[in-house]
Amino acid sequence: MSAADGARGPVPEAGRGGPAQEAAADPDSRRAARRTRRGEPRQHSDATGATLAFVESPVQLLNVLEWAHLHQAAQAGRLTVVVLSPHDPMTRGQLRRMAELARDEGWTVRWEEARGGAAAPLRTIGGLTPLLRRARRIVIGDPFSRYVQLLLTLTRARDLVVVDDGTATMEFISQLARGEQLVRWHRSGGSRSPRDLVFAPFSAAARRRLTPVPDSDRRTVGVFSSMPVEPPPGVPVTANEFAWTRARFGPPRLTRGTDIVGTSLVETGVVDPDHYLAAVRALARTHGATRYFAHRRESAEKLHALAAATGLEIVRPDLPLELIARRGPIGRTILSFPSTVVHTLPLALAGTGVKVAVCDVDPAWLTTKASPRAQGFLSGVTGTARDVQRLTFAGSC
Repeated sequence: MSAADGARGPVPEAGRGGPAQEAAADPDSRRAARRTRRGEPRQHSDATGATLAFVESPVQLLNVLEWAHLHQAAQAGRLTVVVLSPHDPMTRGQLRRMAELARDEGWTVRWEEARGGAAAPLRTIGGLTPLLRRARRIVIGDPFSRYVQLLLTLTRARDLVVVDDGTATMEFISQLARGEQLVRWHRSGGSRSPRDLVFAPFSAAARRRLTPVPDSDRRTVGVFSSMPVEPPPGVPVTANEFAWTRARFGPPRLTRGTDIVGTSLVETGVVDPDHYLAAVRALARTHGATRYFAHRRESAEKLHALAAATGLEIVRPDLPLELIARRGPIGRTILSFPSTVVHTLPLALAGTGVKVAVCDVDPAWLTTKASPRAQGFLSGVTGTARDVQRLTFAGSC
């Protein structure tokens, strides 16, 4: 496996050798020390800001940056981004790199080890409560997150903004319009777990907070998205056109080859791994693809199997693909299965001459554990994509 040309590998995790080692490895500490030596003012993670944003993935943070760029929300340090860090090493690495970019833009980033042990949730919530009480606007990247749903019960903010979390945003808007409970599209039906029952009151409260009150100025709910969504009345949608990404990166150098974009459909239990491998192999053979850009959640075992079966070069990006593609080099054709990138890459790569094509998922590839909604949802992701070429099932793609 290799890193993309011109891209750095994932940022190493902080060591476990004690507090001094952790502080030395923490980019916040190193950056603050450099500012102090240069006589620059330090950024305070607890700075009172008009806007507080919560993110748990690199894509969510990218879309917070896009929203802030459009709304000029970061002036005078008025935006504080709180990273509720996950366990997954690849996700953490990309989040570290995105946090660096956010700080370079002048925004305050607060990194929370929100899942670092049994006491971490209470410590995180306790530390964030004063910020939540003072914030006038809350920006969230994942309304399905139990963590975020819990935090929403602690804020008095009048303005709520949901920024893109990719295809999940489509399902969120759909469920909000129908007045349904917030459940991720790939989760199968059936009885709820004890944990679901414990968090049910917080989920219900979050859904109420995210539902606008007609003819009331008590709170507003907005959406910032590049996805095709039809919100309920009273929820304005602002289009995310990736203006910050295009201004910050590129235009890219194009290769003569074809690249494939990986998905986590196997990891989420939607698609059978053997069918997925066969589909990627067919795509590579039919279109002469040479590189496979792995999704951050794809397992090492699966990627090794793909490399052995297809001969593709496996690339594990250190940033969201929209930025990697914009920075380049990137193939003149990008192939993908139904995913967020079939909506975002045409925007990020507008005017570059790159062609994006999407290959449908054959219903026969779905596992027995896949949600009954899976096939319809994936077809909707493909069918609503603009400025892409639509391919048939990978057996004949």
